[in-house]
Amino acid sequence: MKKVLLLLADGFETFEASVFIDVIGWNLVEGDCSTQLFTCGLKKEIKSSFNQRFIVDFIVDDIDITLFDALAIPGGFEVYGFYDDAYDEKFLELIRGFKSNNKMIASICVGALPLGKSGILKDKKGTTYNSNVRREALKEFGVHVLNQPIVLDDNVITSWNPSTAIDVALLLLEQLTTKNNADNIRKLMGF
Repeated sequence: MKKVLLLLADGFETFEASVFIDVIGWNLVEGDCSTQLFTCGLKKEIKSSFNQRFIVDFIVDDIDITLFDALAIPGGFEVYGFYDDAYDEKFLELIRGFKSNNKMIASICVGALPLGKSGILKDKKGTTYNSNVRREALKEFGVHVLNQPIVLDDNVITSWNPSTAIDVALLLLEQLTTKNNADNIRKLMGF
């Protein structure tokens, strides 16, 4: 069983998190049945953007990286405190741990910024939310920012806004299983 850890910061965007939950879940039930998703945060209760409350499966301190195959990080809104958690050293250290263990990492939108801050994208290609402010922030972390919707470089997926979310989740599934399996899930989900 391939295990995906969905790392949530306060202020995360619900839609961007939900695509990982649904794609990995659809694969568990209707695909090759090889993937399972678990949620994680700095604390047990996380608030999304727009203030919905979520209880995560694990807190960061309890994670054994060797038990997981991939990390997924949705973006979020600054006004809801996204960067307070996303730039926390424990959050960044977990990202570094997944990278040093050569695990797949997928992010959507500004979920790329904690990847950049952690240092794992230094001298790599990536993208983030398609605004000048966010692209400049990613560049400041030493990332070669590309003007394209999705970038895959060295087992790290980044993307530029919520419109890319389903494609990122399906690309993660493809990387964990096969292209045929991901295409089957795409078709079953109607995309």
